[in-house]
Amino acid sequence: MQIVSYPHPTLRHKSKAVRHVDSELQIIVQQMFTLMYEANGIGLAANQVDLPLRLFIVNSEGNPEEGEELVFINPVLTQQEGQAESDEGCLSIPGVSAAVTRPSQVHVEAYNLQGQPFRATLSEMMARVVQHENDHLDGVLFTDRVATEDKLELEPTLDELAIEFQSRRDRGDIPDDEQILARLAEFEERYC
Repeated sequence: MQIVSYPHPTLRHKSKAVRHVDSELQIIVQQMFTLMYEANGIGLAANQVDLPLRLFIVNSEGNPEEGEELVFINPVLTQQEGQAESDEGCLSIPGVSAAVTRPSQVHVEAYNLQGQPFRATLSEMMARVVQHENDHLDGVLFTDRVATEDKLELEPTLDELAIEFQSRRDRGDIPDDEQILARLAEFEERYC
């Protein structure tokens, strides 16, 4: 398992709801936490590790010794309130950050790794992280939410990432889109 980089097709794939939690899924989630910490992140969505599942993980401290490891399976966000602008980055778009305006408060309902439902009203940084990761599940990247004038500044770096991606694909390190979509469909059969 590894974190995929822009413009990997799975990043634009709309994730499907998880039907059941089993020991394999629990192992996947633990591997995701390991990858997230290694990359110095505070959140990671399943499609960032090339999985088509509606789940993401968060530890707002970005450290396994600090903060709380949270798992959100099949999250639903409602009751968005307020507005706040802050810089965001993404483990799948290394070297890119930009200001994004999002609701400053949001209500979330989801399932945890034991398959139990929970709900919470989140604000500030936690609300931002959960919205960012939830966007991933719908194939939306934070760069899609950047103001038009700021997008122009991001284009050269995004172009470099796309060139690197194609180079890796040409070397055979990354399968073609058809192979990726077939693997995603196979995984959806098992979990969704």
